[in-house]
Amino acid sequence: MNISSWHMNRRTFILGTGAFAAGIALAPGRLLSAAAAPDPIRRTIPVTGEQLPVMGMGTSRTFDAGDSAAVLNDLADVMHAFFDHGGTLIDTSPMYGRAESVVGRLLVATGRQEVVFAATKVWTDGRENGMRQMAQSFERIGVATMDLMQIHNLRDWQTHLPVLREWRQQGRIRYIGITTSHGRGHAELEGLLRTEPFDFVQFSYNLQDRTVEERLLPLAADRGIAVLINRPFQRGDLFRKTRGTPLPEWSAEFDARSWGQFFLKFVIAHPAVTCVIPATSKAHHMLDNMAAGFGRLPDGAMRRRMVEYIAKL
Repeated sequence: MNISSWHMNRRTFILGTGAFAAGIALAPGRLLSAAAAPDPIRRTIPVTGEQLPVMGMGTSRTFDAGDSAAVLNDLADVMHAFFDHGGTLIDTSPMYGRAESVVGRLLVATGRQEVVFAATKVWTDGRENGMRQMAQSFERIGVATMDLMQIHNLRDWQTHLPVLREWRQQGRIRYIGITTSHGRGHAELEGLLRTEPFDFVQFSYNLQDRTVEERLLPLAADRGIAVLINRPFQRGDLFRKTRGTPLPEWSAEFDARSWGQFFLKFVIAHPAVTCVIPATSKAHHMLDNMAAGFGRLPDGAMRRRMVEYIAKL
């Protein structure tokens, strides 16, 4: 199957993957097809009131692809599965090799340029280098306005932040943010969130790494900063931890029908989380991920039960 023929095979593809992989339930035992699916869960961006679906898509490692037709077709299927089931926010970075270019190419091939909430990052040192890199990101992704530009892993933030503010004022970008994907940046990040007016922050959070519950998530909520979550599966560690273990029956109480949905719903259920951005190169995994953005979510008591259950494995 090539990209141009995807639309001809789209119905067959969705039906063949079980229409939402593990399924979405309005009530226990009732599965919905993609066409009958309800609206996804959405969260508000505090600074504007704009809403985002809670399920986004990351591109680290997965979209760093070359010109292989087979690989690009697989990634086109991933992108279709994402958008067809309510997704809008795609997060990428110049750090991710060719990911920005592949995202832009597939947005054109799948006709989704007008739907995407495009989020990327500046990841270099120096004002001129930063402006040049950001302009290149616009060209690669193929957007006239970037929805979200983030400072990647706090790199040279003192230099880039004034530029991001200028570009936001000029209308070249809509939101500005800052990211980290490792714990050693949390202290500096906390200080920045307390003193600088960021619209978004991105960091890691999952059932195994819950450090941000202590300070960063409450701080973002208090400051009115939207939160993107990376590494919701702890780079696969959570799947390895649960391999061979059946999903607990009580997962059905919050409509989790796979371990992936179990892990994602835990993250989404935190009230400070705006959007989670797992990355995958497989359409059936994307369908399973997207199902986590529908249906019921665990409450506080259930989330504590989830933590205790995983800790015992």
